[in-house]
Amino acid sequence: MIPKAQTDNVNERCYVLTLSCPDDTGIVAKLSSFLAEHGAWIVEAGYFTDEASGRFFTRQAVRAASVDIAFDEFCAKFDELAESFGKGTQWRIWDTARPKKAVLLVSKEGHCLHDLLGRVAQNDYPMDVVHVIGNHEDLRPIAEAHGVPFTCVPFPKDAVGKRKAFDEVATLVNSYAPDAIVLARFMQILPPDLCEMWSGRAINIHHSFLPSFMGARPYHQAHQRGVKLIGATCHYATQDLDDGPIIEQDVIRISHKDTPSDMQRLGRDAEKIVLARGLRFHLEDRVQVYGNRTVIFD
Repeated sequence: MIPKAQTDNVNERCYVLTLSCPDDTGIVAKLSSFLAEHGAWIVEAGYFTDEASGRFFTRQAVRAASVDIAFDEFCAKFDELAESFGKGTQWRIWDTARPKKAVLLVSKEGHCLHDLLGRVAQNDYPMDVVHVIGNHEDLRPIAEAHGVPFTCVPFPKDAVGKRKAFDEVATLVNSYAPDAIVLARFMQILPPDLCEMWSGRAINIHHSFLPSFMGARPYHQAHQRGVKLIGATCHYATQDLDDGPIIEQDVIRISHKDTPSDMQRLGRDAEKIVLARGLRFHLEDRVQVYGNRTVIFD
């Protein structure tokens, strides 16, 4: 396991509060009063109201050292306040002193795995990688070079064998209760029950600027269509293939001279950057999902 570097500066430890509730007057005033009452020093705040759904969203980060009560009591008192925000209110508070845990699922292509493990090794990425699971042995040396346990779970082509493989993967993943299950070019479609079990935690990188060119071989599709921009999409995995809530996207300009191989090479750059950026948003509780859309407090 790669440990996240811990800071000695207590002022950098924060409590991150996220809230989604029916929009109404006075929400910000109630939040501000609550935080002020407990001495919470706000270091970051974001707000958004979606007129179509009539919902209010916010993310607040406060210095943990400024709060005058223990974390558990702080959460309990906020729970009392949250009841006043109406039916359907969702909230959470994360203590940044607790690093987020991630399991990475991979296949044969290593560019996303290299990038994520490198970021963590540089102590500039907010997660502990507790395990890497591959459906081939190809990337074992990469994981083990970073001191991360690697398990290979082969995926047979027949439906029964593939289901057993998914069950084995799920048992291993669930043993860690991870905050993120990252499909870092896993190249397997999660069955519906795992999508539901890992809802809001399973994060996929798709080598296309969704919703264009879904499914397999998107670069070949793009080449045949003669596109001038290719991209990548980081999104939550759902039962609807390549159609989950989008976290992050980016594009790269290409020309008529670029072959599908050129596009794949350029696309790999976009994939690892978009995955790293989108996963960071998730790990830092900057993403709030409603329906099939997301609010990103970047």
